Amino acid sequence: IDEGSHHNPFNIETLAKLEGDKWVLNGNKVFVVDGASADIILIVARTSGKNGDSNGLSVFITNKNSKGLDISKISTADSRNYANIDISNLKLDQSSLLGEKDTSGEIIEKILDLGRIAIAAEMLGNTEEAFEVTVNYLKERKQFGVTIGSFQALQHRAAKMFCEIELTRSAVLAAMHAADENSNELERLASLAKFQSGETLHLVSNEAIQMHGGIGVTDEHDIGFYLKRARVAEQLFGTCEYHQERYANISGF
Repeated sequence: IDEGSHHNPFNIETLAKLEGDKWVLNGNKVFVVDGASADIILIVARTSGKNGDSNGLSVFITNKNSKGLDISKISTADSRNYANIDISNLKLDQSSLLGEKDTSGEIIEKILDLGRIAIAAEMLGNTEEAFEVTVNYLKERKQFGVTIGSFQALQHRAAKMFCEIELTRSAVLAAMHAADENSNELERLASLAKFQSGETLHLVSNEAIQMHGGIGVTDEHDIGFYLKRARVAEQLFGTCEYHQERYANISGF
């Protein structure tokens, strides 16, 4: 859905125009999750209105091999599957339009919220595992004849991480419950979960590297992979700053 370096689901400049009995699409999409391996592509395009409007958006479905699609796989720090997609005079049958024309803005936001909750849950799992690996390392690594976990400064930092993880778990579970119940609070809680999981994962992944010392920044130890995935996940479907502002707007601040 994204077309720029910052997540903005309504900042859509990809245009779809009905010419005769065909829809003709032109535009581009960046950082498409699983875009390099997907067989079916869903494209959000503007069929009316101006850039930034939530109205005037429509969703089209097409095959990855359609003439007019140029899919380029991109490399990221976490070695996952992303792509940039250029759309040039892509001609689609009218049946390729999903739902009613100009009315997809609301459902797009809801689908994105479900995706935000899912990635927040993954980030929570990443955080918990990185924390567990780090605590175990503190219990094993010795310096000055004692385990480094006996140093009070490191104990304080570990305690802070534990508290933040518990807060994050509560936020993610609340968002998942809202999704299950189709609650009116879904938007607000989805942003809360994505924000909190991003903040906590950033903290824990940084601290994990610091507490492991030099080996933490090498591929000799797995802890570095948690940080690489963390930095990419923090950007997916909106950064902490994006969701902090969104949460405030939804809450009426």
